[in-house]
Amino acid sequence: MNTCRRIYLPPLSLVGPNALLELKDELAARGFTKALFVTDEILVKIGVAEKVEDVLKGAGLDYVTYSSVKQNPNTENVKEGLAILTENKCDCIITLGGGSPQDCGKAVGVLATNGGSIEDYEGIHVSKKKSLPIIAINTTAGTASEITINYVITDEKRKVKMVMVDKNCLVDIAVNDSMLMLNKPASLTAATGMDALTHAIEAYVTAGAFEWSDTLALKSIELIGSSLRDAVKDGQNIEARTKMAWGQFIAGQAFSNCGLGYVHSMAHQLGGMYDLPHGVCNAILLPYVEEFNAEVCGEKLGKVAEALGADTTGMSVDEKKKAAIAAIKKLSKDVGIPAGLKELNVDPKDFEAMAKNAMADVCTGGNPRKVSLEETIKIYEAAY
Repeated sequence: MNTCRRIYLPPLSLVGPNALLELKDELAARGFTKALFVTDEILVKIGVAEKVEDVLKGAGLDYVTYSSVKQNPNTENVKEGLAILTENKCDCIITLGGGSPQDCGKAVGVLATNGGSIEDYEGIHVSKKKSLPIIAINTTAGTASEITINYVITDEKRKVKMVMVDKNCLVDIAVNDSMLMLNKPASLTAATGMDALTHAIEAYVTAGAFEWSDTLALKSIELIGSSLRDAVKDGQNIEARTKMAWGQFIAGQAFSNCGLGYVHSMAHQLGGMYDLPHGVCNAILLPYVEEFNAEVCGEKLGKVAEALGADTTGMSVDEKKKAAIAAIKKLSKDVGIPAGLKELNVDPKDFEAMAKNAMADVCTGGNPRKVSLEETIKIYEAAY
């Protein structure tokens, strides 16, 4: 605690059921003239985007919509969004969705004030100027992109996910309204929920963890472990959805300020090469990476086991580590995550190329245990 820590959080977060309704007055008070509304086609189709449009109209804020964001937002999405923003002289950005619209909106916001192409900003704190004001409305309990200093954009040419850690992309208002998370498909709930759990566990064991992040991460693991199954089973369960909203929200605060690890490094490569759902990739890889890490973070994995509900009374440290891995695997199985990479049609011949890219990923430096190319390939093989 005797070390100075730099903590990045949005100036305002609205969290809980009907949080969206609090947004109208906040928008009206800020004097924006026109917004770029970034979302996806599914949220437009099922009427969630219309709920946000009603709030924008109530605040007297004009807007133009960009809804072509892909599952893994790419450089073309960013270029298209920026072109619409520039043509319409927008002075703020409203994002609605899970991590995909959030990350795309952040990228557009950074380019709007810094110029250049998004490839120029891969890495840590590369941009010089604060992004255009962003109001981020989350609809999944997963990525926590709405409150973090991270965003990820796929470079289609290299088939690589570019990771940007940038204080200048931090949003002005983050909204986590669990009412907007109701009735989402079970598969989406499971994938995003396991993504949130991965954030919490990686934040807890990362090399950059400290007392504050540990406290948040453990509470997040507890909330997710006790509510994800119920949220997947019953899309209308507002109590479970609200617990998940809080769980992913505080996990985001933790990892945004202490870092992640090798689960994300390896998952990014699967998404970049195969365009697979990020949460599913994280969920499959999580137990195998933590088995590898267990050698150096056994005590902490014991706490993970307890936070996930395992009774570790009388167990040795080694037994607690195994209990944590077993609890992760059981939760993943219970919510219907595929058992391995083979079910995602991943080709083992790509393991070496993905392993090389994983070692160069921004998240790799946060892993608590150093990893080699050969060890990375073995982890992919174990998860196959």
